[in-house]
Amino acid sequence: MASRPRSSRLRRALLSALVTATVALPVSGAARPAAVPAPAPAALGPLDTAAPGALAARYDANRDGIRAAERMAARNGDRQRAASLRDMAGSARHFLAFDGRDGGRTAEVFGDLSRAGRIAVLVPGAGVDLDHYWRLRRDAEALLGELGGGSAVVAWLGYRTPVTVSPGALTSGRAAEAAPGLTSFVRELSAAQPAARVSVLCHSYGSVVCARAASRLDVAEIVLYGSPGTGADSAAALHTRATVRAGRGGDDWIADVPHIRVRLPFVTVGFGTDPVSPEFGAEVFDAGDGGHSDYLKPGSVSLRSIGRIVAGTAGRHA
Repeated sequence: MASRPRSSRLRRALLSALVTATVALPVSGAARPAAVPAPAPAALGPLDTAAPGALAARYDANRDGIRAAERMAARNGDRQRAASLRDMAGSARHFLAFDGRDGGRTAEVFGDLSRAGRIAVLVPGAGVDLDHYWRLRRDAEALLGELGGGSAVVAWLGYRTPVTVSPGALTSGRAAEAAPGLTSFVRELSAAQPAARVSVLCHSYGSVVCARAASRLDVAEIVLYGSPGTGADSAAALHTRATVRAGRGGDDWIADVPHIRVRLPFVTVGFGTDPVSPEFGAEVFDAGDGGHSDYLKPGSVSLRSIGRIVAGTAGRHA
């Protein structure tokens, strides 16, 4: 008996993943930190300058908001969240934005934004929230160490990320919600520091977010790494003037995710063309042999490659 065509097998695999994720959702969703209460943040005006005094005032206002969220978490008996927020409120931490509700929204600055000639905005993928924020912080610190002086890295947790194993991680709904916020944030950042070279670095599901925003992002580079796809057939379909780059580590499990899109009633599952494939047309960079969480690991090939991209020294075919 003849075997089924490869495309048919991929469809079945993706549909199977959706069913599995749907079953797993109630279990993983029960532990979601979105249920931890937090106060509404104070209204802050647009970021329109990176002058040291203005940034200091912004950081202080968000520190007050973090402390208020910490007190509410402690009253609610959420010790883990309270401890995380206590650390975030430290004098050495600098947040351009903070909202502790619904899993958390933050934008933290690493480095001196007032003097930065190059800025990297990190956009995380699934499973990152206030209780798992250390992952994003770790990556931001590693990238800043690679870039050195004259640089700033902004860890942008500006959206409700999907649970790693869930239907939300297989569809673009959360990315569609997130894209306007990313667009607005990058626009404000560029207005505040207009001479800086800005790159957007998009990990895993974060690449779907960046793809949704790409046509409205006035940046030098859009970097996709550990990407399941973008929802677009090609880099050209992103309609961006930025250089689109893509990389995947040799030990990244994301390579086994079927790069197809399946239209089901009311939803499309999957994200289409593999961003590191010739068909997509991105500039592919050397990401070494690391796994899905290793792209910004100190000393890694991928960190060096991404650092050169942000610095503007990578050239084509990085």
